[in-house]
Amino acid sequence: RQCGGFTSSQRKVSKMKVSVLALLATLSTSAAFAPAAFRAPVNVEAPSHKDRKATIVNDGKANAIRDRIKSVNNTRKITMAMKLVAAAKVRRAQDAVVATRPFSETLQSVFGGLITRLGGEAVDLPLLTKRDINKVTLVVITGDRGLCGGYNAQMIKRAEARMAELKEAGIEYELVLIGKKGESYFKRREAPIAFSQDCGQNPSAKDANAISEKLLASYLAGETDTIELLYTKFVNLISSAPSTRTLVPLSASDIAGEEDEIFQLTSSSGEFSVEKTTAEAAEPQEFPNDMIFEQDPTQILNAILPLYINGQILRTMQESVASELAARMNAMQSASDNARDLSKRLSTEYNRARQAAVTQEILEIVSGASALE
Repeated sequence: RQCGGFTSSQRKVSKMKVSVLALLATLSTSAAFAPAAFRAPVNVEAPSHKDRKATIVNDGKANAIRDRIKSVNNTRKITMAMKLVAAAKVRRAQDAVVATRPFSETLQSVFGGLITRLGGEAVDLPLLTKRDINKVTLVVITGDRGLCGGYNAQMIKRAEARMAELKEAGIEYELVLIGKKGESYFKRREAPIAFSQDCGQNPSAKDANAISEKLLASYLAGETDTIELLYTKFVNLISSAPSTRTLVPLSASDIAGEEDEIFQLTSSSGEFSVEKTTAEAAEPQEFPNDMIFEQDPTQILNAILPLYINGQILRTMQESVASELAARMNAMQSASDNARDLSKRLSTEYNRARQAAVTQEILEIVSGASALE
């Protein structure tokens, strides 16, 4: 019998097909939620522990934490590399200081010998003559870059404090800025700047000579009455102290009896440390009484003093650079420690989020299996 274009036998076949499809869908669904004990065993070799990977949770919070952990670990690698680079540069700066030490000792010895030879005679040299202070030149040494803790900020605060003292006393002042950080800071505040120059990571005698020539020309021309150096004194790898010393006018007794300190970066038990050596003042060179100088000793002193000033500027620049690098080492070490602690906290948080997600999936599977019973 036909009805609507289909025979009754065709309709029965189509119904049977639909029933079979529904049965297969039900079996597949129940098999997915059935416990592993009721499933047919599958011969799949279990991965070893070393090849087993962490469970990847497709959860927004867990994924964000995982990405942040990766970012923190990458940052820690960068900061550790910057610390090692700074340590290598500290060694280079120390080698430069040690290399200039023989020249400084010889210069100090000759100066002391000439002062002794002159005896009680009055030495009339412009660089040794004190004047009434009406104007002061402040030479401020800072770094060219940041990421070195409070190194630049301490030096700038020291300079501002000295400027406030001079202003309160009614004394005029001008700034000579060595280093980009100090230059950019005081330029924005429209401070009186004579000239500025970059400090660099490896100051040379040529750089120091360019600075000393301008300073001496200004002093000898009467444009300033005293020159003060504001630099960072290297104490150890952990701390450094902003210091101030008078560069010009000089004191003959201070030059002849000045001691020196040499720091050497070493490593002990995997940690960096500093060995400090104090060098005594060089003994004055003895000139025989019958020695005849081709030039007057006063003229020789007048030629030696600019060399001494050049050496002092170079030494303070080298010491400031060593202090900056030590401060950068400490800053990068602190950043690396903070990154390690943050990575641990994020890992704990990620594991908790992953555990919560896995627990939720198990509960959903058990609930689905219970609903089919």
